[in-house]
Amino acid sequence: MKTAFYDRLGPAREVLQIGDLPDPVPAPGEVRVHVQWSGVNPSDVKSRLGLRSGTMPYPRIIPHSDGMGVIDAVGDGVASSRIGQRVWTWNAAWGRPHGTACELVCLPQEQAVPLPDGVAAEAGACLGIPALTALHAVLMDGGVAGKTVLVAGGAGAVGHYAVQMASLLGAARVIASVSTPEKAELAHAAGADEIVMYKTEPLVERVAALTSGRGVDRIIEVDLGVNGQADLDMLRPGGECVAYGSSASPLQLPFYPLIAKNLQLKCFIVYHLAPADRERAVATLTSLLAHGRLQHNIAARLPLDDIATAHELVERGTATGNVVLNVG
Repeated sequence: MKTAFYDRLGPAREVLQIGDLPDPVPAPGEVRVHVQWSGVNPSDVKSRLGLRSGTMPYPRIIPHSDGMGVIDAVGDGVASSRIGQRVWTWNAAWGRPHGTACELVCLPQEQAVPLPDGVAAEAGACLGIPALTALHAVLMDGGVAGKTVLVAGGAGAVGHYAVQMASLLGAARVIASVSTPEKAELAHAAGADEIVMYKTEPLVERVAALTSGRGVDRIIEVDLGVNGQADLDMLRPGGECVAYGSSASPLQLPFYPLIAKNLQLKCFIVYHLAPADRERAVATLTSLLAHGRLQHNIAARLPLDDIATAHELVERGTATGNVVLNVG
């Protein structure tokens, strides 16, 4: 099979290779997916650069956890009726050396989720990390029904989904922060009721004005390291900040404002969702997809041979939306 891989850490153009490897065979409980599209996420870039660990966890890594394809073989214990099923994948490369940047990937059958008819194939490569991250941030701890929600980075890969999902799942009001007029249009079309241009407007003051000084009920936060202090100021007493990312580690947050306002700070990584949380998110996502309720913002579609370019787009943060590779 044709595959992209790396056997050492470093810059995309120095370490990513294209080659042929033997076709994998599904083990008991596994399915084999003939990959059509592979999604590139920031975690893929960080792993390849060695930002998570300075050593290779495996001698060779086929990157990317997200993908879409068709099941073409099954292992023992898996119903043969799954052969021919369109699916999307989650955690394909998390704790494993074999992700979706290849023609064939074997993985546990529960990690290949049926993709409803009518959903574009490439959209399936955007679900495992961006969509599930957004959905868990919306659904956790009772959801957002009747709440005012601020989505930081409301035009990003996760934020664009979070704006839609919060609106669709009952938020009373959705505010999105964005950096450019083009991103403002994306967030507004996704369902944001109000837009704050955080680079040209005072974020905290604008949110205070939009909420008549009350503050928001929930913030879905893409970068706690940058926005942590502002988040404390923008939350109402008893409000909650749900953070799934930060550009700074370790973090420094003032403790007194947290307790004085009874604020809740909640952090999660989508790879480690509890089984019940993942099951709920997958079921909700499947319903939204089946009813055609979601927009999928794909910024770039590139062939597998251009994987280095795709990684550079994600690494630079210049792509407004998801980056996917056409594996074929």
